[in-house]
Amino acid sequence: MRQVLVTGAKGQLGREIRKLRMQFSQVYSFTDIQELDLTDAAAIEKHLNAHPAAYIINCAAYTNVDGAESDPEGAMLLNRDIITNFAKVLEKFPETRLIHISTDYIFPGTLLRPLMEDDKADPLSIYGSTKLEGEKILHGHPQALIFRTSWLYSIFGRNFVKSMINRMDLREELNVVYDQVGSPTYAEDLAIAIMQIISDVESGKSQFVPGIFNYSNEGVCSWYDLAMEVCRLIGCGGRILPVETSSYPLPAKRPPYSVLNKSKIKEVYGVDVPYWRDSLQRCIKDLL
Repeated sequence: MRQVLVTGAKGQLGREIRKLRMQFSQVYSFTDIQELDLTDAAAIEKHLNAHPAAYIINCAAYTNVDGAESDPEGAMLLNRDIITNFAKVLEKFPETRLIHISTDYIFPGTLLRPLMEDDKADPLSIYGSTKLEGEKILHGHPQALIFRTSWLYSIFGRNFVKSMINRMDLREELNVVYDQVGSPTYAEDLAIAIMQIISDVESGKSQFVPGIFNYSNEGVCSWYDLAMEVCRLIGCGGRILPVETSSYPLPAKRPPYSVLNKSKIKEVYGVDVPYWRDSLQRCIKDLL
């Protein structure tokens, strides 16, 4: 039975994969920092020698966007240096394929159309820069598949949707920016897409095609639109007020427009991409 190793398994995506694993025929194993230190290439090699894996899904990352502005070394360690380690290890395991998660924050947000995989990257933040450095290490690697995603949320961990639900319970008025536009991604949908691709490749339904692929839910919204939909679905009684980014300053700059074009992943892997409102409704139903 083919093995799939999930690293950084205690994050949102890793926990969604764990939840869904019984729906697929592959055998999934899960590690986080306690079981496997990804900053140590020798430790990764030792783990793979003891537990051979046909696929590695790397969910480990430095995801504190604002924190990275004051901790660039920490962000580089997790978003670039561990990718260097994976690249070294893959040379010794030519049958192992790496699936790595990246972000829409590698884009500057100046193109006002859905972004293609080959559009120019020019990050506005330390976080985006470190994620781009990680991508560069794997660029063109025949064993590597990169998923760029955006605005990730789930029933697990800390995320915008759960934060909005908690804050709507506590406040009568809530300010949310309306001039940052993108597409939310339900981590369950991303997990299903990744796991289905692995299953299809293993069954011969699809061929493994390396490279960069965009994945987020269908549709377009602002953070304000997303908050309003959360409010509608939970029946909150408070007011949500639209504000400009300039009136809600944060340490890290965000791209004002980062909608991802999903044509490539649909055409190459036949992935079905749900609409963001439908996915949000499913998530909130599980949360409440």
